[in-house]
Amino acid sequence: MRPARAWGFLLLALAALACPSSETRKTDAAQASVRAFFSALPAGDCAVLGPMLATGGSARPCEETVRELLTHSLELVEILEAKVDGRDPEVVLVRAKVAQGGAVREAPFLLRAERQAGVWKLRL
Repeated sequence: MRPARAWGFLLLALAALACPSSETRKTDAAQASVRAFFSALPAGDCAVLGPMLATGGSARPCEETVRELLTHSLELVEILEAKVDGRDPEVVLVRAKVAQGGAVREAPFLLRAERQAGVWKLRL
């Protein structure tokens, strides 16, 4: 193999390693949307929270969703894992540790983040 060609392959390989993958960008964005939602949740303001929630399908109104979450005093403790759903590349499944009423739940919560109109939103 010619030296120039070898350098070309090396540069391509380094560029691929330097750029985050599409999957990494998706999971990072989905995790950020989960954190933003739970940060804003205590205020219970659907003017802020509503745009963070997925619409259509099985989606309930923001007021109903927020009331239920606040009634159970849910808080995000940490995100354990985020993976692109193998059935739909526009969905990321996020496993999170949550506290309910101040006590950390043993079983993780499974959250679904969907990209709708270019924005990651939660379907709870």
